[in-house]
Amino acid sequence: MSTFSTAALFGTLLALGAGSFRQGQPAQATHREAQLENDQVRVWKTLIAPHQPLSFHRHENNRVLIALTDGAVRVVDPSGKELTTYRWERGKSYWLSADPPGQTHADVNDSDRGIEVIVVELKK
Repeated sequence: MSTFSTAALFGTLLALGAGSFRQGQPAQATHREAQLENDQVRVWKTLIAPHQPLSFHRHENNRVLIALTDGAVRVVDPSGKELTTYRWERGKSYWLSADPPGQTHADVNDSDRGIEVIVVELKK
């Protein structure tokens, strides 16, 4: 077997094995990961796992969201009433205004795939 075909075969087997390993791992839970914070911005990465809502919270400040994956998120109030639905496209950025005073919401991912975003909150 030539060096080229051996390398190609090894690469293919490695890729297949890595895919099998990922499939056997448990799904990640919905969570936020802090990225950066200073006097002007707070940045975090959020993963909204399939069928696992992000818990109730509010946003005091305006923010920019950068979609790392395609996806749709339903935003609901504590009574379950839908406030809006966002449809995000991977690689695009979106402006989100601060929440009205006293309003909290949860972000719900009804799909079978995780949704990942980076949020850049602008401090006042």
